[in-house]
Amino acid sequence: MQPTYLPWAGYFNLIASADIFGFLDDAQLQKNSWHNRNRLLVNHAPHWISVPVLRNSSSQRINESLVDSTQPWQKKHIKLLKQTYGNHPFSDDVLSICTLIESANLSNLADLNIHIIRGLLEKLDIRTEIFLASSQGVKGKRTTRLVELLKQMQVDCYLSPIGAKDYLEQDNFADQSGIKLCYQDFNPVPYAQHHHQPFISNLSIVDVVANIGWEAARKYVCQK
Repeated sequence: MQPTYLPWAGYFNLIASADIFGFLDDAQLQKNSWHNRNRLLVNHAPHWISVPVLRNSSSQRINESLVDSTQPWQKKHIKLLKQTYGNHPFSDDVLSICTLIESANLSNLADLNIHIIRGLLEKLDIRTEIFLASSQGVKGKRTTRLVELLKQMQVDCYLSPIGAKDYLEQDNFADQSGIKLCYQDFNPVPYAQHHHQPFISNLSIVDVVANIGWEAARKYVCQK
């Protein structure tokens, strides 16, 4: 999976469901994607929160992308989290996420995202083995490269997000690899959102933690 900013619960469900998880940190950076932004519930509506990124090329990779350090984005994000979730049942748990953001003094977007995700995994007590695709020395594009990565890691079953189904089937993943292909089946169960109805799903994990706390959040993301 590509390292994204403050991912949603389904991202952590995928990691928790795997024995080994790979960050595709050298994937191409997509404009207006989850790579550098996510959504919070602000004033009863989904609100984008973004890390400013310097774009030097339309083909630059996530691990080649630099955060625009001239903008005080960390202070803004921390302030927004504290204001938005300050009266929620588990507002104190959100402070530990603020600490992760504050400590992420990294100029590289991939490094920044991975730093925060690893910190969140520790809080959620998810101990899946993790590797970086960029460290494996595997060449190729899209499914061809994915297959080579999986073979190098001696994987016999690949758990994929359902969103990748079309291109994996289009690229004949099964014929190329001989590896069993399974799809993640994660349906975000509604949880009580502080002073808000109806339930809004697919928000950052921050919203889950603010409303139900770390312990319940672990159970939530580890659901089968």
